[in-house]
Amino acid sequence: MSYGPGRMGFGLFVPELSEAFSLSPAMVGLISSLGFLGFFLALLTAQLLLNRRGPEFPVLTGLAAATLGMGLVSVAPNAGVLAAGVFFAATSAGFAWTPFNDAVHRKIRDVDRPTALSEISTGTSVGIALAGAAALVMVLTGVSWRLCWAVFALAGAGALVANWAALRQVDRAPPPAAGENWRALVRPEMAPIVGVGFVFGTVSANYISFAAKHITDSDGVPGMSVAATPALVFICFGLAGLAGLLTGRLRSWLGLPVLLRGAMLAGAGSAALVALVPGSWTGLAGSAALQGVHVMVTSAILAFWSERLFPAMPTLSFTVALLATAAGNIIGPAIAGAAYDTVGAGAMFLVTAALPMALLAVLRDRHLRDAATAPA
Repeated sequence: MSYGPGRMGFGLFVPELSEAFSLSPAMVGLISSLGFLGFFLALLTAQLLLNRRGPEFPVLTGLAAATLGMGLVSVAPNAGVLAAGVFFAATSAGFAWTPFNDAVHRKIRDVDRPTALSEISTGTSVGIALAGAAALVMVLTGVSWRLCWAVFALAGAGALVANWAALRQVDRAPPPAAGENWRALVRPEMAPIVGVGFVFGTVSANYISFAAKHITDSDGVPGMSVAATPALVFICFGLAGLAGLLTGRLRSWLGLPVLLRGAMLAGAGSAALVALVPGSWTGLAGSAALQGVHVMVTSAILAFWSERLFPAMPTLSFTVALLATAAGNIIGPAIAGAAYDTVGAGAMFLVTAALPMALLAVLRDRHLRDAATAPA
């Protein structure tokens, strides 16, 4: 719920919301960046809540924010209330994810953690695919987008109850030992994670915010209603993202360097396809599938990479990785929205595609190790 409709629902419904509230591409970029700013701030708050109250409280806070935000969008009378709803809905992702990293580190044995963390992050795929299916039902039946968001809000409330039941028995972690703080993560080993997180955040946010709009503006794909384009993009995105379930096993088979390079290439290929052939099935399904793989596999990599590199500070190190991701989320759409208006969507997406390629050009195998820097 938090990383599906909560964080990505705005991008899914951009065509309908742009028409309803007269949003320009620049305004779309700013609202999207505002949502990702909420994600950034919630990450910082979640760390404080986790240390003081344990994983249950920040997770439930995030799901309450998701329910509130999606409810606000469903009844928004103007763009200001819409932006507030997007902000609250997106904060849920920042509140919810890192506490699960903490619980997995303490409750799951080491050999199973990469698989468990991959399974948790891949829940995003299910949420995105179901949100896309809801949007497709909207197009086929003619129901209002507001009804879809009301259903999302009700589902968020259901997830809140389910997580309250599941997490109330998970205790709070012991207080951090001396030296286990933000300053202890200012190490060379953290730099590759931060770089990957920032590029990943920029590429994924630009795609989520503008890909469906660009394909829609290019008259969609042959044989399908233009109005169904966003739903198809996000359904393909979500279904392909189920590949994230294999991330733990792929890391064991291929090693981290090969796996990470493959995930970055998927992100570059996705942006390039939507830039070059937006009015084709290759541009829609191909780019969405590659983006789904990019998002889900990279998300899982960041989760277990930070946990294994800093086992004494698994949640704090993961929070740093996600803060870098959130910084890319905020900066990317704001710049991309302005570029969409000035140089066009095609050029904007080609520049987006160049970012992971530039990152791969500077990363070496020695930068991509996931052995602990110190014993847990």
